[in-house]
Amino acid sequence: MVYPKVVGSLAEYTAAEEKLLSHKPRNLSFAEAASLPLTIETAYNGLELAGFSAGKSILVLGGAGGVGTLIIQLAKHVYGASKIAATSSTGKLELLRKLGADTPIDYTKENFEDLPEKFDVVYDTVGQTESAFKVLKEGGKVVTIVPPGLPPAIFFVLTSDGAVLEKLRPFLESGKVKPILDPKSPFPFSQTVEAFSYLETGRATGKVVIHPIP
Repeated sequence: MVYPKVVGSLAEYTAAEEKLLSHKPRNLSFAEAASLPLTIETAYNGLELAGFSAGKSILVLGGAGGVGTLIIQLAKHVYGASKIAATSSTGKLELLRKLGADTPIDYTKENFEDLPEKFDVVYDTVGQTESAFKVLKEGGKVVTIVPPGLPPAIFFVLTSDGAVLEKLRPFLESGKVKPILDPKSPFPFSQTVEAFSYLETGRATGKVVIHPIP
């Protein structure tokens, strides 16, 4: 792997800078823990950049994805959101409710742009940034992880930091925040190509994990 600090690696052993590391939450399996660094740090950093705080409302576009499932949980259990809405396909609406979404939105049947309410923050994980501004309160923020992320949206690429993982570890060990693995996960190492092909369909729920590494 040419850029392991940027895109990671698939390996039994690897060298890593100490500042990127955190202790594994005691209650999680290695497969569950492996699903967390990219997703939970991305969710956290986006909320921080948007200035999210207790009492604010949020709309998560792509709430059932790897990052989206953790945005919902962090917004509810770490930040104390006043209201959480999130989009997904029909079969994943119940998951959104279990994660803490007050208003699950079936994007195959409803257009979130038509919602009568506005939100303090819209977190876009699917590439609908332009539409996101239509449901934003005055003074609100749109944050996105999907290029090109044109201004005034806040676009960012994650810089990993083990301190964030350590900060959030109590919420994971208490069970308030949980890693969500796709039902097909974990894929064995021998099915790595199939795992990436499945990920690219865009139909994964939560995170796709490859484990164990032989």
